[in-house]
Amino acid sequence: MKTVAQSPLRIVAAVAAVLALAACSGEAAPPPVVRVDRGLVATSVSASGSLVAITEQNLGFAEGGQLAEVLVSVGDRVQAGDVLARLENFDLEQALEQSRAQLDQARANLAKITGANSVEQAQASLDQAYSILSATEDQVEATNSANDVATERARVQLDFDRSQLDRAEDQLARDQAGCSASPTTTKPAPTTSPSLLEGASASTPAPVVTDPECEAIPADETAVQQARGTVIASETALETAEQRENVDEASGRLSIENARSSIVTAQNTLDQAGSDRPADTDAQEAQVRDAEASVALAQRDLDDTALRAPVAGVVSQINGAVGEFVGAASGTTSLAPGSSARLPGVTDASSTGAGGATAGGGAFLVLNDVDSFQLVVPFEESDAARVQPGQAVDVTVDAVPGISVPASVLAVAPTGADVSGIVNYYATIVLNRSDPQLRDGQTADAAVRVESVENVLRVPSSTVRTEDGRKVVTTPGVDGGDPVTTPFSAGAIGDEYTEVKSGLREGQEVLLPQAQVAAAPGGPPQN
Repeated sequence: MKTVAQSPLRIVAAVAAVLALAACSGEAAPPPVVRVDRGLVATSVSASGSLVAITEQNLGFAEGGQLAEVLVSVGDRVQAGDVLARLENFDLEQALEQSRAQLDQARANLAKITGANSVEQAQASLDQAYSILSATEDQVEATNSANDVATERARVQLDFDRSQLDRAEDQLARDQAGCSASPTTTKPAPTTSPSLLEGASASTPAPVVTDPECEAIPADETAVQQARGTVIASETALETAEQRENVDEASGRLSIENARSSIVTAQNTLDQAGSDRPADTDAQEAQVRDAEASVALAQRDLDDTALRAPVAGVVSQINGAVGEFVGAASGTTSLAPGSSARLPGVTDASSTGAGGATAGGGAFLVLNDVDSFQLVVPFEESDAARVQPGQAVDVTVDAVPGISVPASVLAVAPTGADVSGIVNYYATIVLNRSDPQLRDGQTADAAVRVESVENVLRVPSSTVRTEDGRKVVTTPGVDGGDPVTTPFSAGAIGDEYTEVKSGLREGQEVLLPQAQVAAAPGGPPQN
């Protein structure tokens, strides 16, 4: 794999020239520096191939499906990047949303593990659990005390009512005994014997003599009955108070145990939050990366449902209508993947698979009057696995120094071809613009950006090193002091540049390695 790195080389060459000039003048050379700037950070894989002139372009979808839209008609002229047709993509949109949700969940779990405030939150929960236990114990103690007082009052009331019953019964017994023993008391019986009535004198009525003790008996009996009822009510009240006391005591013990259980749970959470287990963090970070890859794949599948014109041209053929099902692009001749251009050096159709069909075959759409070139290049297995249709490409031509033409990957052959005893996969790359200096058959280098981020802070990767697991650069000291090792948070790492997430600011100076400057074109700086 070759890496294109023109910008850093120009920086180093300029710095080397400054050093050489300073050496010639006898002045001390200033430390070679570059500045943090904004731009593209890309990782690329490179290969060489031959330019092939094309006049016709066959297009098709990466995967088959139902046509939802056809946005052009035969005879329309289109420009590079125009959307020509779309497939129904509801299922793929839902798959992308699911992948994004899984990514959000994975990131949330990672934040939960690595969150800086997790220990403080766990400690606060533990403190709250202790406060709840203390309040619960106070409440249970107050409830038990109140129940004790209520039960004791009910017991005292019962004792009092029983003593009142005893006094009423004693009073009744005394009055009954006194009434029975009194000789002057005539107490009419409920029924009178007829024999006694016949012997009585009708002219002289019998005297009736009353006794206070006898008269008090009915009232005594009523008092006894009332006292007995009061005792029964007091016994019921005591039983109720004792039952409530037992129930509240059991409920209080349960509440206290639940509060203690919450303390144990909070303590375990605090212990877990306070233990930094790298294995857990690494495992969760791996899940985040896996979810990010799933999102990228789902996004690419969704993007592939839109067929775009890789170059400008005129639509000469459309093989399908809205609502019909079309298959994935395929080919049957020895063409370059995804096009009608010839595959250099291959004449047998079985040697490689074509990503596009001929006009008379299975191509969904055909463009004519294409004034451009294609670059057909073989990639080794490890590089071919990273090359996908639609990726941006920088094409340079050996015979035309200084020219760099933007291009894009059209297709990659699904099967390998034997090139000098090594299995390679052909890829077809379409140049997005032409140049009068280009010729059919010229050797060209293609650098495919397999990963890239744009408009981000960056530093040359040659200035970055790793110390204690951190990415660092060397920055000039304050007021000409000693250089300072400055750590920063790195994002994407490209072939030429490394993305700066934080720790460095735009325009900040970074020292270039001395060895790199010494090795730059133009010779090492002289002291």
